[in-house]
Amino acid sequence: MAPRLLKIILPESHGAVALDVLAEQGTTDFWQEESLGENHVVSVLVDSGQSEPLMDRFEKAFSTIPGFRLILIPVEAAIPRVETSAEPQPGETAEPETIGSTRISRAELYEDIVDSTRLSGFYIAMVLLSTVVAAIGLLKNNVAVIIGAMVIAPFLGPNVALALSTCLADYDLGKNGLKTLVAGVSAAFLLALAMGFLLAVDPGIGEIASRTRASISDIVLAMASGAAGVLAFTTGVSATLIGVMVAVALLPPLTVSGLLLGAGHLNDSFFAFLLFMTNIICINLSGIITFLVRGISPRTWWEADRAKKYTRKALLTWSVTLCLLTVLILLWKTG
Repeated sequence: MAPRLLKIILPESHGAVALDVLAEQGTTDFWQEESLGENHVVSVLVDSGQSEPLMDRFEKAFSTIPGFRLILIPVEAAIPRVETSAEPQPGETAEPETIGSTRISRAELYEDIVDSTRLSGFYIAMVLLSTVVAAIGLLKNNVAVIIGAMVIAPFLGPNVALALSTCLADYDLGKNGLKTLVAGVSAAFLLALAMGFLLAVDPGIGEIASRTRASISDIVLAMASGAAGVLAFTTGVSATLIGVMVAVALLPPLTVSGLLLGAGHLNDSFFAFLLFMTNIICINLSGIITFLVRGISPRTWWEADRAKKYTRKALLTWSVTLCLLTVLILLWKTG
């Protein structure tokens, strides 16, 4: 993974303590920069997967000190390269790679997801445009056009935010993610509803009919989409292509539901919306599980204890709801 540059800014009187902390952590790539006024600046070059323990150590030691700042900067390249682990000495075995060493830090992950959950005019515009494209693709039974709509649909961020807020017991993040998701879903559904009222909608069109017949494979697709979205965020790679997969599970059934409702096909519209809700649950359930597997948790023990309680409740709620919807889908298929 790409290295990160940590800049630690402290009052001059605490500069020596910061250097001692780095020495205790076994960090070798660090240097003291020229002090500015009463501030003491230390820069540290570390592998991305190793930045979180170091940031937690400094936050625990200096977070109450006025003037303390910890800045994380992505590094495109460093020469010589940052060593991710020390070479084992003769007779020693290499330490196994931990889960946390293969992902970006909690703070970096949080900022990335917060940025993707902002409710703005641009977000709503992208939702509306992707809905128009998806509706045209569905009505023309054109898979390529539908895929094009998935590229611009911005539904990945809010769903990942809901999963992360559960694992961190972060109420504000969850509220913002839910608000953004509901706003986007409402805008897409209302636009599709209007298009269904104005245009001729044939429920027998292949791409439309397939979204009114939920199956177990749709549940598997949504679970895989949620896990892939979280993995993309936690490794720091571009989530654009993964967002396409998440949008595939959400936007077409939502658009189909609106189109069919606007055209007066109430029964088919209900089952399309049922597929949409099932996919939402699957994406969030698999997202929470993937965050847990990746070792995402709050820094302090009391926050971690609260997060465990929230996570258990969320997993139970999502699982029970998914089971009920799955039973409903199976009964409908057999009936």
